[in-house]
Amino acid sequence: MTTTNSGAGVRRRIMSGMRPTGRLHLGHLVGALSQWVEFSRNDETFFEVADLHALTTGYEDTANLRDVVVDNVLDWLAAGVDPERSVIYVQSHVPEISELNLLLSMIVPVAWLTRVPTYKDQIEALGSEIATYGFLGYPLMQLCDIAVMRGDTVPVGRDQLPHLEFGREVVRRFNHLYGQTLVEPQATLSEFPDVPGTDNRKMSKSYGNTIDIADDDATTAKKVRSMVTDPLKVRRGDPGRPEICPVWALHRIVNAERVPWVEEGCRSGALGCVDCKSELAVKLNAFMAPVRERRASLDARAVAAILECGAQKARAVASGTLAAVKRAMHLP
Repeated sequence: MTTTNSGAGVRRRIMSGMRPTGRLHLGHLVGALSQWVEFSRNDETFFEVADLHALTTGYEDTANLRDVVVDNVLDWLAAGVDPERSVIYVQSHVPEISELNLLLSMIVPVAWLTRVPTYKDQIEALGSEIATYGFLGYPLMQLCDIAVMRGDTVPVGRDQLPHLEFGREVVRRFNHLYGQTLVEPQATLSEFPDVPGTDNRKMSKSYGNTIDIADDDATTAKKVRSMVTDPLKVRRGDPGRPEICPVWALHRIVNAERVPWVEEGCRSGALGCVDCKSELAVKLNAFMAPVRERRASLDARAVAAILECGAQKARAVASGTLAAVKRAMHLP
């Protein structure tokens, strides 16, 4: 369901979320949070701390889960996500999501789940111990997160597009079986969907290659110094290939005005990797400074009230969706 913004066309209903599996990093900031802030200016926005999803790969150790939830929300607030403009809530505080997940699981072929690319990819990367029933059903619960809020637009990275397409298939199947009840969501890609980590893989908590929002300047500089570069550029004077270098990729994000100079210096060999990294560290810290300063001024005790209010608003929407689904399925 969308609502009309008088004089400005139709407002989209944006739904997005993050798993609380550790500290948030630069990839979250430029790939998601900055976009969330922009969406909240003109659209209806629902942002979820996906704690149930965190259990799909971290079920064996949940001792710090509540603390990580609060820590992540502080990062959201520091990045500019405003609880007055957006509904911020915890997934497990909205039980309608889990009930919808159960109902929709009755119509989803197992083959649809096993063909989602990230299923086999993550098992190969993280080990077979994560191959649980819950992990297999991760994409379905992700769809339920969206569908229960009647989200029509979902900001995603490219690696999440197969998940969303799976969800769209489920919605079409449900609506075909029971009548037009659920909203079929559309994807919108962020400007920087793939932020490289210090080892040139995608920046990810799972890989331990992140530059965190909560890092201090010295930690950021140390991480930048450790970054891999072009293996053929061994010493200053050697020509480099910036298109394969994560240092250059991060320059493009936080040092855009100097990218032509960095590229030319790298290709010619005039710019050495040490100097290139030193400049990147300075620019990264300047880029992160406003967010880090806001974060230091926030009170963690305020997060509980924000999440309680958000859960009430989210459940008001979710209960209506669940009731419509049950009516469509002719459940008593």
